[in-house]
Amino acid sequence: MLVFCGIPLFFLELSFGQFTSLGCLGVWKVSPMFKGVGYGMMVVSTYIGIYYNVVICIAFYYFFMSMTNLLPWTYCNNPWNTPDCTGVVGTPRANATFANVSAVHDTFLSCLWFVRLPILGCLAVSWVVVFLCLIRGVKSSGKVVYFTATFPYVVLTILFIRGITLEGAVSGIKYYLTPQWEKILDAKVWGDAASQIFYSLGCAWGGLITMASYNKFHNNCFRDSIIISVTNCGTSVYAGFVIFSILGFMANHLGVDVSEVADHGPGLAFVAYPEALTLLPISPLWSLLFFFMLILLGLGTQFCLLETLVTAVVDEIGTDWIIKNKTYVTLGVAIVGFLLGVPLTTRAGIYWLLLMDNYAASFSLVVISCIMCICIMYVYGHKNYFKDVEMMLGFPPPLFFRICWKYVSPFIITFILIFTVIQYKPITYNDYVYPSWSLIIGFAMALSSVICIPIYALFKIAVSEGSTFLERLKNSVKPDPDWGPALQEHRKGRYATTGPESVEVCPLKEELKDEGKEKLKEKETEKKDEIGLTIPGSNGSTLNPTPSA
Repeated sequence: MLVFCGIPLFFLELSFGQFTSLGCLGVWKVSPMFKGVGYGMMVVSTYIGIYYNVVICIAFYYFFMSMTNLLPWTYCNNPWNTPDCTGVVGTPRANATFANVSAVHDTFLSCLWFVRLPILGCLAVSWVVVFLCLIRGVKSSGKVVYFTATFPYVVLTILFIRGITLEGAVSGIKYYLTPQWEKILDAKVWGDAASQIFYSLGCAWGGLITMASYNKFHNNCFRDSIIISVTNCGTSVYAGFVIFSILGFMANHLGVDVSEVADHGPGLAFVAYPEALTLLPISPLWSLLFFFMLILLGLGTQFCLLETLVTAVVDEIGTDWIIKNKTYVTLGVAIVGFLLGVPLTTRAGIYWLLLMDNYAASFSLVVISCIMCICIMYVYGHKNYFKDVEMMLGFPPPLFFRICWKYVSPFIITFILIFTVIQYKPITYNDYVYPSWSLIIGFAMALSSVICIPIYALFKIAVSEGSTFLERLKNSVKPDPDWGPALQEHRKGRYATTGPESVEVCPLKEELKDEGKEKLKEKETEKKDEIGLTIPGSNGSTLNPTPSA
């Protein structure tokens, strides 16, 4: 999945955004009929941004609760514990703390109105932190990411060294590395693998396109895509050693198999691992380090999600006021995100969180990526795009990537999607089976992002010029006149200005410009002798077309 889908799609999105210096909506000037793909990316980023910050707020909650001499989930004498709770210290099995942090096993809606105030407070803290880090856009977030992206490696290494020195760590690592061949033909396994790659690398969220739009035009995004993809997945593997070394120690202490203490989903980070940490000396210290690492990792992703939405809004509206007051847009998105996340802080919040996690951004990601490949490779034309990449990087995409973009990646994605649908199984949470009406809500969330694509396509065809349907269709997929590099100095070849009346002006975003950004000037004399334009470019320079009569 990484080699044939992950890295090729990562490179495709980076090059796509960098070539035009536009966000996930603006880039679809390449073929306006497919702009619905950009709206689908925004919907996906909205869903993920809502529940992802709830995950961060739970990490904040655990972090604050770890500031004590004894971790509160060590024993079962807490107000949130159920009668069935048993602690790992001196008893044979685990403490069910996380289930009671945000939910208890009750009906799906009966606990929806009982907001957990500590979790709500942590959600407010997490949104405030995200907003403050993005208050100046990529200028401020770029500096913060230097810390959020590097310090987790320090924490991982500390936890790894501590973990492998524990008794039973080897059994946990063996369990982690031993493949279960009987599941090789299970479509759900491959679907989960695809989801993991898309989540891990951020494909089809719109974030890669948005962040790449801030790169310099000739930046080597091919090199970046290889380094980032391999490092990212290598980090995931490394983190697996950290997790399962501790779980092996916990299984050895309890005298059970590792499979009995290993959990999946949020239960791994918020149940199994915290329980294992209670068995270590100075357990609050290890707990603080672990949850601080989770907070930093989550914030790095949340920065990208929020910036994607803000950039898309600013690009789409594009007025002088909204460009100058981008901070207010960021604040507005943060407030809306906080309000929409409130239901996930109730006692039934874990049910809704898992519902969104399983449906809101699962198969819709692969659908969006597949349609993006089809649009760029077959509608816009693979030869045109390969020339664009060569003009930008100085060399064409390697043969392997060209084959993956045209054939391999779309085929694999389609194959996984079909078999995932065939072998579909409703989600469950421990012993709780989701009611059918909740699954309908889940499918509605999944379709809400995908449905943007055909709806906008029909709209674009309807408003395009032409007397027949075929003429409208042809005009709707034709690249916009403004498609191409943002700066005039980069518009060469078929993008070059060819005549005195062909000066093309791209509606660019403010991006990295300071308060001293020059305003758009328009001078018009009675004879209309000349027009002068100064437009801020996304790469930090300005566009000054030669005045034309």
